Amino acid sequence: MKICIIVDDYMPNSIKIAAKMMHELALEFIKNGHEVSVLTPDTKINDKLQIDTLDGVTIYRFKSGEIKNVSKIKRAINETLLSYNGWTACKDELVKNRHDLIIYYSPTIFFGSLVKKLKKLWEAPSYLILRDIFPQWVIDNNILKEDSLITRYFKYFETINYKNANTIGLMSEKNLLWFNKKYKNMYQTEVLYNWTSNVALRNITKDYRKELNLDNKVIYFYGGNMGQAQDMLNLLKLAKNMLNDEQAHFLFVGTGDEIDIMKNYIMKEKLTNTTMLPSVNQKEFLNILSQIDVGLFSLNCNHTTDNFPGKLLGYMCESKPILGSINPGNDLKKVVEDANAGLISTNGEDELLYTNAKYFLNEKNRLTIGTNANKLLQKKFSVETAVEKILASF
Repeated sequence: MKICIIVDDYMPNSIKIAAKMMHELALEFIKNGHEVSVLTPDTKINDKLQIDTLDGVTIYRFKSGEIKNVSKIKRAINETLLSYNGWTACKDELVKNRHDLIIYYSPTIFFGSLVKKLKKLWEAPSYLILRDIFPQWVIDNNILKEDSLITRYFKYFETINYKNANTIGLMSEKNLLWFNKKYKNMYQTEVLYNWTSNVALRNITKDYRKELNLDNKVIYFYGGNMGQAQDMLNLLKLAKNMLNDEQAHFLFVGTGDEIDIMKNYIMKEKLTNTTMLPSVNQKEFLNILSQIDVGLFSLNCNHTTDNFPGKLLGYMCESKPILGSINPGNDLKKVVEDANAGLISTNGEDELLYTNAKYFLNEKNRLTIGTNANKLLQKKFSVETAVEKILASF
């Protein structure tokens, strides 16, 4: 079977968890005897279309304006053009190269029109991997008004995105219930957990502990997007509360809307236990991940939908304990704590988050819970399970 994957960011240069997840998905399909092509935008190529291969995956990179780490207006315009740019650049190749299944990833919400064209062209079914219910989370955080013109604009494309999916895979049971209730069971849905291949890094190429002078520290690590959806000040408040715990050090790696806010807070509060590094490629990211002690995540308390951040997969793969803060009612707490794979508090429970963080200053606690995190990955979040689930839908 020939499978077409559509995603707004891809390997090898991407630092996004989604890019890594989709590449692992592609490799697992290939391992099962299928052919895989990927359609993805690229801001750095010179031509309208560039075709290359990576690990047996054929990649169609089409020219696009910037959609990452740019102003909201510029991003909205460039994302709106994704389907148009993808179709005009790749049409000739896609017409002569029929596929049997289309898999597309959201965010972004703007690939629905392209999927519609491809479904008609190939008479193929489609599967939407829905990881971010947008624009709902920006409404929850009072960034946009429910009835504003721009919200209606986004919802228009959101509807196109959903309507062109034969099946929609949501990341948790509660997300599934919320989605079906909101959209009155209009769509075929199922739970599709996040995934990763359970292969920990064994070849450390750079000693970050030594370079950052953190040899004797317990490193609490956050890597990835640092934006409003994550409420990064929530984690910096934890760092402030742990200033007197000399063993603890916080390491943040990535980019996002809240970078400047974070830097100002670190300077203002004199957080000598905190280090910020810019984004790195996937290879270096995994290198860092293999050397840290505790994996951090945070979700904005105003979210009404549940979320399972992809970064948790990396923590579990490297057998790191999970320390997190969630929006109220998120079933991620039950999943992680039932498996004794980490400690989760609700955003705003600063004392509990601090208590949980101190628990991981003990090496034995870290090792025990880290081992359980890896077991949880094997049981519930493997790429093999994801492939089986997607194929079973058709």
